[in-house]
Amino acid sequence: MAAKTVSEMTKKDKIANFDFNGVGDSNAGLFGLPFDENDAEIVIIPVPWEVTVSYSAGTAEGPLAVKEASPQLDLFDPEIKDAWQLGIWMEDISEDWQNESSKYREQAEKYIKWLEAGSPKDDKTDYKKMVGLINEKGKALADWLKERSLAYLKQGKMVGLLGGDHSTPLGLMQALGEVHEEFGILHVDAHCDLRDAYEGFEYSHASIMFNALKIPQMKKIVQVGIRDLAQSEAELAEQSNGRVAIFYDFFLKEGMNDGKSWKKQCKKIIAQLPQKVYISFDIDGLDPKLCPGTGTPVPGGLEFDQAIYLIKALVRSGREIVGFDLVEVGPGESEWNGNVGARLLYKLCNWMAVSQKKLEAPLLHAK
Repeated sequence: MAAKTVSEMTKKDKIANFDFNGVGDSNAGLFGLPFDENDAEIVIIPVPWEVTVSYSAGTAEGPLAVKEASPQLDLFDPEIKDAWQLGIWMEDISEDWQNESSKYREQAEKYIKWLEAGSPKDDKTDYKKMVGLINEKGKALADWLKERSLAYLKQGKMVGLLGGDHSTPLGLMQALGEVHEEFGILHVDAHCDLRDAYEGFEYSHASIMFNALKIPQMKKIVQVGIRDLAQSEAELAEQSNGRVAIFYDFFLKEGMNDGKSWKKQCKKIIAQLPQKVYISFDIDGLDPKLCPGTGTPVPGGLEFDQAIYLIKALVRSGREIVGFDLVEVGPGESEWNGNVGARLLYKLCNWMAVSQKKLEAPLLHAK
């Protein structure tokens, strides 16, 4: 009897024939795994978009950097039973959106430089029209992502997003609003991203949480690691009637210096969140030594193990992770950024699955 082709293999066949202790196959899928759209329980949607980035560019290359680094990981997780067998699959990176990002990025850069020059009189360029076109394209991206996300969610799959800049996950958040009666957002970031149409861009990377507040089902945003923000953002949070809670990086660090454990700090953070939680993880929420290629690095931030502990503590509390994004991974000058991004992505996938009872973590509640 002829051997089965990959397309003929069942998920059980793929698991039986896959050597997860072997060398990662760079020609295979994300993390070198053998799964496809049909048998994966988690779908990752890559969005190579960074039109409104106002500092260092490169995050549109983030999905590729993470995918190329991902086979380096050892798939065994001592805390989660047979984690790799869940099935994680990433869509192909869209060349169309990557090309659109490059096209509109050039226009956005021209507009930003004009703003920084004091908006001098220019009869040759219609900047208002330029911003309008970029805003239209930002809405089109959100609509596209919402439609794709809903299709997977209705199939019972878990969905994560890999950016791109932080404007990219809005459509996924909107899709979750149609699937769940209510949810909250755990937002790890150096920045609040609460600006109203930053630099005129309605779908700016600096406006993602401002836009998330427009989703009726999104009940609360809890921000962790914040250390660079405008006064207007702080005031918006203060006047949000409890919809935004900020745990400043300096506040968390001072607490730890005063003897408060990270466990106790995490408990306070999680207590602010509803039962269903979306994690929005800007990699610049980490200490920049872990992500030097990110778009807007800021001194301070979480260590990698602190971030993972926070995610685990969220799951330990009994809350359900309904989706996530990982954004602002810039390739930088080495494979380090993609390496850290891939490891964080794998943890986000696995702990989301544990929270939804798709994987077992026997030691999760052990004292």
